[in-house]
Amino acid sequence: MPSTFTDEEIVTLFNAVDRGNPKGKRDYAILLLATKLGLRASDICELRFENIIWERNVIRFNQYKTGKPLELPLLPEIGNAMIDYLRYGRPVSPDSNFFIHVQTPYDRIHTSDLGNLVRKYLTLAGINYSNRKHGPHALRHCFASALLKEKVPLPVLSEALGHENMESTMFYLRIDINSLRKCALEVPPVPSSFYEQKGGSYHD
Repeated sequence: MPSTFTDEEIVTLFNAVDRGNPKGKRDYAILLLATKLGLRASDICELRFENIIWERNVIRFNQYKTGKPLELPLLPEIGNAMIDYLRYGRPVSPDSNFFIHVQTPYDRIHTSDLGNLVRKYLTLAGINYSNRKHGPHALRHCFASALLKEKVPLPVLSEALGHENMESTMFYLRIDINSLRKCALEVPPVPSSFYEQKGGSYHD
């Protein structure tokens, strides 16, 4: 089963980020991209300035995993967090990657950095993740779960996640518990005579 976190846990996760310093500003924007847009860790690390189309409020890039182009809306909450990072958090660097390390040599971040980042804030937020996957991909699952709760059609969900085919998207249907309950069949009651017949009893 894909691992997810509740809406309350996600709010607690965001609140655990100290946005009063450069690292916190960067990390907050990263968490938003993973949770609110479902970006893969690799695509967050590869994100460049030219991928942000500010005048159209969209993010457009070729996915690192599939090579397929993907365009997503730059939600106000995410856009504001990214601007806050650019103005007051990002070190001066010629690197064209949007997110870079806060300490010299100010080079691009890597997927392992994102894994450490997510675990750090889950721990700070006091969220128990011992029985769940707890990397940036789990936040992508949260994005899929939120769309499923809104009854977003499967083709739209597939496009938003940047999947090459619908089969990959169907993997996420297992976390839509409410819809799965609707598929459950009623189990008819078993008459007591069934247990009285020969061979019907556990003790026979």
